[in-house]
Amino acid sequence: MKLLVKNIATLAGIDRQGLLRRQGQQMRELNCINDAYLLVEDGVIADFGSEADLVMPDGEVTVIDAERGTVLPSWCDSHTHIVYAGSREQEFVDKINGLSYAEIARRGGGILNSADRLHAMSEDELYEQAMQRVREVIAKGTGAIEIKSGYGLNTEDELKMLRVIRRIQQSTRLRVVSTFLGAHAVGRAYAGRQAEYVDMLINEMLPAVAQDHLADYVDVFCDEGFFTPDETGRILEKALEYGMRGKIHGQELADSGGVEVAVKHCALSVDHLESMTDRDIELLRGSDTMPTALPGTSFFLNMPFAPARKMIEAGLGVAIASDYNPGSTPSGDMKFAVSLACIKMRLQPAEAINAATINSAYAMGVSDSYGSIAPGKVANFFITRPIASVDFIPYAYTTPIIARTFLAGEEQ
Repeated sequence: MKLLVKNIATLAGIDRQGLLRRQGQQMRELNCINDAYLLVEDGVIADFGSEADLVMPDGEVTVIDAERGTVLPSWCDSHTHIVYAGSREQEFVDKINGLSYAEIARRGGGILNSADRLHAMSEDELYEQAMQRVREVIAKGTGAIEIKSGYGLNTEDELKMLRVIRRIQQSTRLRVVSTFLGAHAVGRAYAGRQAEYVDMLINEMLPAVAQDHLADYVDVFCDEGFFTPDETGRILEKALEYGMRGKIHGQELADSGGVEVAVKHCALSVDHLESMTDRDIELLRGSDTMPTALPGTSFFLNMPFAPARKMIEAGLGVAIASDYNPGSTPSGDMKFAVSLACIKMRLQPAEAINAATINSAYAMGVSDSYGSIAPGKVANFFITRPIASVDFIPYAYTTPIIARTFLAGEEQ
């Protein structure tokens, strides 16, 4: 099956070099072609270029008129928690009334609140709720997404979450990466016995997850009031024995050592970084770990933003993700995350778009197939309505711009 998209005002995010991520000054390079075409064959990008050079392919071709819109690779959202049971707007009101994230958690809210609700919900109900959010983010231009467990906090409920994630993988053209986050908090049954919970996670949860091949990665919330660097290291070492590479929630609430343990254990990404230090930036130099900023969390919780500008100036790559979850970021709008990266973290539009496409694809290990317009990559892209320039996308931070979305070459 061939699909030809013509009459494209600007084709953005193109790559013929096979880059897996962009770092430092490379992040300002958002390669574009004006007056372009894009050719897709069997769900894969086959060719692109100036429309003046287009030679119509042989055989049956479906032609799409972009109507002078801009075409970009679909957003890649490398950090979400969209499998959850119900909303937590009461905690939103608590935050307005002055309670901090940590205070709400100490009162039994936060992650434990979501765990209680998830325990009471059937797997089918959980799947149906999650699919509503999946359809929402697809319509907003997301084409690849990481979904974490972490609202189970016991073996049975963590496996239930991971099975729901697998169902999502099997029922949508969205590229879904699954991450086991049993170390999101200590389950209520282990209150005051964190060391025992960690032992149970290592000796019971991880083997069960691995047995059914339910997760691609393993994440740990390594931060003040949650899991220590030593505990995090033990979990990641055991996960690697089962073939699951680590990812880290780190440096969100304090200088917790999250970056150091991420680099030491070759984690694929270290995410949040609102409390990142200059030493952390130095630790990340030359590593394979992608620092990932979650600007929606900072916006919603009135927290500092990750120092993305400083990271890029130090030569690092940066990824951007939504952190879509019921407590700290009830939004999976990656366009808004890109706008926040520009407005609050001082990224250039090209840097923010690269952070939300190729670098976020790298942060979930799929940038060989997603995150840019490149020959051989999966044809995940969206067409905007006519816009003045690519810079308009983060500038017009609440304006709907998407006219059509395509996953694996099929319109959604």
